[in-house]
Amino acid sequence: MIKTPQLRVDQEVIAGLVTEGARVLDLGCGDGLLLEHLIHQKNAHGAGVEISHEGVHACIARGLPVLQGDIDQGLSDHHDNAFDYVILSHTLQAVHRPRFVVQEMLRVGRKIIVSFPNFGHWKIRLGLTLGGRMPRTPVLPHAWYDTPNIHMCTILDFQDLCKSLEIQILDQIPLAASGHRPKGPIKRQFANYLVPLAVANLFAPMAVFLLERGPD
Repeated sequence: MIKTPQLRVDQEVIAGLVTEGARVLDLGCGDGLLLEHLIHQKNAHGAGVEISHEGVHACIARGLPVLQGDIDQGLSDHHDNAFDYVILSHTLQAVHRPRFVVQEMLRVGRKIIVSFPNFGHWKIRLGLTLGGRMPRTPVLPHAWYDTPNIHMCTILDFQDLCKSLEIQILDQIPLAASGHRPKGPIKRQFANYLVPLAVANLFAPMAVFLLERGPD
């Protein structure tokens, strides 16, 4: 796989989870960078959904198939199991109905991939505790009055949501404090080992989850 330098670190991890030639739907695809990478580097049969005019125009300029739509209203344009993967990259915290959006993703996709900033990261906790103000980090750079994020959650919160929806967690990947995935098999195993111990909830600024519907 040819690495695209412009991809955000969670997008690089997501691209690594998608299999060659898969059918992919990228929700909240923004300017289409990840979708373009998947189509060109993974031979994916992809499409995007984006709410902003600017994002849709950027996708069209890249020659990408994109629909303008509000994913909070559902994915009624798509049949059950229409895609191998449905992706929600750094968008979960910005939707009004995150639980419903995840359910819709599971309806139209065989597997879903969700990445989000972890509000349980220690810098956020420390900033709020000591500073007394809403924290701003490289991952969450917006001031409280102009942030697009309305439903922040932690890694543990998202695990709870998966449990309540009877979703099977196939992989959960905490990203290292530097914003990069831990390098080397030992460090990766250690990072994954931290998740059930809830330590990753303290030290990972972002996380990526690979999910599928639980057994009926």
